[in-house]
Amino acid sequence: MPTTYARTSASTGPASGGVRHRRPRRGVVPLLAQLVIWAGAAAVLALWWHDTTSVAGPAEWLTGAGRITGLLAGYACAVLLALMARVPLLDHTVGSDRLARWHALGGRCTVSLALAHTLLIIWGYSLTARTDVVSQTSTLVLHYPDLLKGTAGFLLFLATGVLSARAARRRMSYETWHYLHFATYLAVFLTFGHQLATGADFVGNRVARAAWYALFLGVAALVVRYRFLAPLRRGLRHRVRVAAVHPEAPGVVSVHLTGKHLDELGGEPGQFLRWRFLARGLWWTANPYSLSAPATPGHLRITVKAAGSHSAALARLAPGTRVWAEGPYGAFTADRRKGAKVLLLAGGVGITPLRALFETLPGQVTLVYRARTAHDLALRAELDAIAARRRATVHYVVDEPAGYSSPLTARGLSTLVPDLAGHDVYLCGPPGMTRAAVRALRDAGVPGRRIHHESFAF
Repeated sequence: MPTTYARTSASTGPASGGVRHRRPRRGVVPLLAQLVIWAGAAAVLALWWHDTTSVAGPAEWLTGAGRITGLLAGYACAVLLALMARVPLLDHTVGSDRLARWHALGGRCTVSLALAHTLLIIWGYSLTARTDVVSQTSTLVLHYPDLLKGTAGFLLFLATGVLSARAARRRMSYETWHYLHFATYLAVFLTFGHQLATGADFVGNRVARAAWYALFLGVAALVVRYRFLAPLRRGLRHRVRVAAVHPEAPGVVSVHLTGKHLDELGGEPGQFLRWRFLARGLWWTANPYSLSAPATPGHLRITVKAAGSHSAALARLAPGTRVWAEGPYGAFTADRRKGAKVLLLAGGVGITPLRALFETLPGQVTLVYRARTAHDLALRAELDAIAARRRATVHYVVDEPAGYSSPLTARGLSTLVPDLAGHDVYLCGPPGMTRAAVRALRDAGVPGRRIHHESFAF
């Protein structure tokens, strides 16, 4: 089953033409982003410190801790929205999956801080008023300005946090999970008003109020621009439509798209877009699918495996269906490579972004494509043609029949790819395969900084 072509010496340009855009250095922007986030948190703590002259007794300690956690929770809300605003600078340098991990970690911290704020404030106020926590809770919620709205916002945050837990996510579709998260916009709006109305650090402090307004209005502007206005502008400019749908393997289809100036929309090989097909049952959600071929001015292509109701419905798309595309997103591009030798390691439909990279990456490139059976190898004729044209190496590894399988271990990969430790590795496949591949690559001596992968799991 393995198919091998003679290798070529490293070249100095991409295998096919295309304009390369200079980007900020990948290592600099993530570091700066983290520094800005932590500097903002320090400024929030400085605000509390400036407004607090002294703390004495359990009630004041509890109330002070409640103020701190409330301030940090409010600030964290702004950070969470900024991380998911799909700002191109962050998305193309930090990477969509890394931003998603930061967002998930920040979400857990935000819910924890909001919960701590609620409990600490109730406890501290009950000690001050010398009443029980139940009575104090009723008094706060029903009689303090905007606290009823703040309570509703907190409950929305809490519900979103519970539904975002891994066990809950496994039981719902991507579309359901995605739209439930829109409730966080309402939660932020409700808690923002509560914080300014009753927060001790904002009442009477015009500078602090102005800074808080500037923070949230700035984040809101980013969200509106990049999540709503940019897709609308691109849809009107590029006029994307479905041209044809072709089967590639069992349950796998390629959707060919036409439009205007699509090379500007399509971005670079390895990136993905969020596609909204204006057809019955599909128009209400935008799902992420990678480009499976380099973009041209009049043509884009995605290759999709039926893994849910949305992806399965793409096989039934009619030519002429209008499409709105958001993006491009992701940092899974040629900019990640550190050296001249590259291994592309694909599993199943993970071949999609790697097929585009296989055609365009410069240097010495080897492709290892793993699938369950030979019938599941999508785009094989194209891969063979690319390998022959650029004198590259491609190995097909299948689980069935067993005689053509190869273990996903350090030894198995090293047998297929000599000098494996000297390669950059682009990895894309199911989560289980990806985890096993990362372990095997590290065991084979590939440094972690040279293993490149992005996860599209939600």
